[in-house]
Amino acid sequence: MSDLAEPVPGVAIGRRPRAAVGYLLSAGAAVFFAINGTVSKSIMLSGIDPTRLSQLRVTAAFLVLLAFVALTRPAALRIRRDEWVVLLCFGILGVAMTQYLYFVAITLLPVGIALLVEFTAPIMVALWFRFGMHERVDRRVWLGLALALAGLAMVGQVWEGFTLDLTGVLAGLGAAASLALYFVLGDRQVRRPQPRDPVSLTMWGFGAAALFWAVVAPWWSFPWDALTGAGHPFGDDRAGVPLWTLVVWMVVLGTVVPFSMSVEALRNIRASQASVIGMTEPLIASAIAWFALGEVLAPVQIAGTFVVLAGVLLAEMSRA
Repeated sequence: MSDLAEPVPGVAIGRRPRAAVGYLLSAGAAVFFAINGTVSKSIMLSGIDPTRLSQLRVTAAFLVLLAFVALTRPAALRIRRDEWVVLLCFGILGVAMTQYLYFVAITLLPVGIALLVEFTAPIMVALWFRFGMHERVDRRVWLGLALALAGLAMVGQVWEGFTLDLTGVLAGLGAAASLALYFVLGDRQVRRPQPRDPVSLTMWGFGAAALFWAVVAPWWSFPWDALTGAGHPFGDDRAGVPLWTLVVWMVVLGTVVPFSMSVEALRNIRASQASVIGMTEPLIASAIAWFALGEVLAPVQIAGTFVVLAGVLLAEMSRA
């Protein structure tokens, strides 16, 4: 979920679904997305700041998706007049800000915790549909919200004076809010009378984000020399790898491949089923960051992670 390559609801099922395949693909996507947290943090620890890393990721992902859409569904490249504003908001506020704030969060917090805070986005979505759209949401959303808050208190160990970096937590919550907006706007686009398919929607989202960063941080000032250095995904100077290979991993195996797996998974299982599998992502990310970066969580923080995920799951189930 941290990675905006995940599709929004609405993928049409064009053939007979196979549940086992769907679950395997969804689990594989969660693993790749989880690994990408450690890869991205390793790149930033090597000197690339969150703005430039976000710019690299969304621009490269846009170009790859653009080529794919141009070859497979060229008609989807056309943007209708009534889509421009929504697509710009979707890309800038939903894609660019989610990615940037998530990167800020993982520079200041353990990867698993930053991802967990961002995972509260579905609760925000449920609350939006309850109060913003006045849709019926059952009482489980309130229990889910209470569990999420209690779990975050456990993760932050508030009885010890809040042990987490406040700026990192605020960045994580900002990423959650942007991700919630991404889901809301995306849901609107794929359910309109003339719906846009999730692949081209995501492509144009990345495109708007790439345009935004090109204006905010012009490419002619990009620190290309920084990519010639070495990255240390295992936190060990003796295990350095060329930084550009980590960037390629982030774009290909951390974005395009898991995105494709997520899309294919939703052709075989429902979005609600895929979201349950996706709940494993913070747990996997925490395990990988512990192994690679030495980010150890206290037992109460691990317990709090499960409490938060239980709350998020209840919020996911609360919408009618």
